[in-house]
This record gives sequence, structure tokens and C-alpha cells, in this order.
Amino acid sequence: MSRRAAVLGHPISHSKSPALHRAAYAKLGLDIEYSAIDVTVERLPAFMSGLEAGDHWCGLSVTMPLKTAMVDQVDEVRGAGAYLGVINTVAFEATEQGVRRVGHNTDVAGIVEAVRNAGVTERPNSAILGGGGTSAAAIAALRELGSKHVDVFVRDAGRAAEAKAAAAAVGLSIHLRPLAEAAEAMSGADLVISTLPPRAADGIATQLEQLPDDDKLPDDDKLPGATGVLLDVAYDPWPSRIAEAWHSRGGVVVPGLEMLLYQAVEQVRLFSGADVTADVIDVMCDSVGLPRRV
Repeated sequence: MSRRAAVLGHPISHSKSPALHRAAYAKLGLDIEYSAIDVTVERLPAFMSGLEAGDHWCGLSVTMPLKTAMVDQVDEVRGAGAYLGVINTVAFEATEQGVRRVGHNTDVAGIVEAVRNAGVTERPNSAILGGGGTSAAAIAALRELGSKHVDVFVRDAGRAAEAKAAAAAVGLSIHLRPLAEAAEAMSGADLVISTLPPRAADGIATQLEQLPDDDKLPDDDKLPGATGVLLDVAYDPWPSRIAEAWHSRGGVVVPGLEMLLYQAVEQVRLFSGADVTADVIDVMCDSVGLPRRV
């Protein structure tokens, strides 16, 4: 019996989630169809109400702008999603009372594994760009990495409610700072996580490119070089301008596809109940052009 899963969002045509999931299910020998469905916040309640048990749904991946709105469309939220109020995953669980829709946030695990794979150690000095739903997962990930404080750079502090709520929930202190200050401040960070939409960080990239070259400055005036790790969760187009600017200053760049990979690994486990082994992860890497893990 074929089961169904899908990624929901708006827009959604750029999503690499179908490639990742289909590769995993093929390797696992599972009959799970996975598609991409364009759904707006306004249409989400009707879409969720229209899902039929007879269609054999096993899971939904949830991307922008639905991560907060989906919380009200599930029967239960577990793990990080429960205290963040942001979910990117819905698993359909069969019970004696019927199918329950359970929300999860696998973005947190996706961020942690992506930056650890790039060499980030415990308690990194960190900065986050953006204060929306993905910033909440980034804040929780930093707490898992042992951080106790993070600077969050936002265009409008009044629209950073999700970041502030996440910080309060995980016990991480944050300092909201203007996005215009990000370039110089992030140059000294061990880890920078950009949660901004595609091209929204282009202005910061320009500022990074305009920072003085340390080789031309007196020792007392030298700025820290970008020797840390930048995770840019936006992966289309790639490389992003901020990734290119960071790399040109000597920093390590982690593409958003790395985060997408690791959060998808957790989703595949939740949707299928299967053990996602290294060989499965490798074919998932192949599907989106990432280096194999082993």
C-alpha cells in the first residue's frame, strides 16, 4: 500500500526536499510518494481539513511561511517544537482512537548536525541574522551546543517575537541589534547563522566586502577576520552573496543544504519508522549534490 508525504510552503517550486526524501525511500525500499504542494498561510486550515485518512498520509514537511501557523493544525506538538511554538514536521501516527497529527521541529537537529560536521565546537561565540521562525530553531540549536548568549541582528526589533520567545524558552540570553551592525560584529564570531530569506543578506555581504583589509591596517586597528563558520540556511541561489563574501575573508561556509539534509534525515525516521543508516544518508547527499558522509 502506497503512503503519501509532502513538503508544504509558499513558494515551493525551489524545494530540494522531494529529492532528499525520494532518494531515502528508494534506498530503504519503501513505497512512499513524496511531492511538493504550494500552500499559503490563508489556505493552510482548509488544506489540513481536507486531508483524508484513506489517502494514507504518513508525514508533512513544513517550510516558510507555515512553520508557526501549522502549530494550530496538529493534535500534539513534541520536543523542541513544543517550547518553541514553531514546527517544520508533521508525523501521522496511528492510534486506537485514529490517526494523530504530531508536530515536531527537526530544524534544531538539522542546524546542530550541520555545524558540527563543519567543525563547530561547544559554546561557540555566535550571531544570528534574522528574528523569524527559523531563528527560533537556531537559538535552540545554540543552546544545545552550550551557548549561553547570542546577538540577534534584525531589521525590526518589533518583529522578533519568535526569537525572543525561543530564547526565553531555552534559557539563552539574547541581545537584539540592528541588521546594519551585523557585518562588523559577525566578523569576530565563531559561528554565524543566517536565517534570512534568499538575497535578504546581500546588503550585509556588501558591507563585509567593504570592511578594511587587515593586512593594510596597523596592528592596533586590525579587525578580526572571518575565520569562523557561516551557516546560510537559504540555499537557492547558491552560492549566496553573503557566503561568497564570508569565504573571501577566510571563513568557512556551510550551505543551507547541509541543514536541509540533516533535518530531512530526522523527518524520514519519523515518517517511515525506519533506521536511517549512513548508506541512506549518502544517497540523500547524492540527490542534491552534497559530498557523501563516508
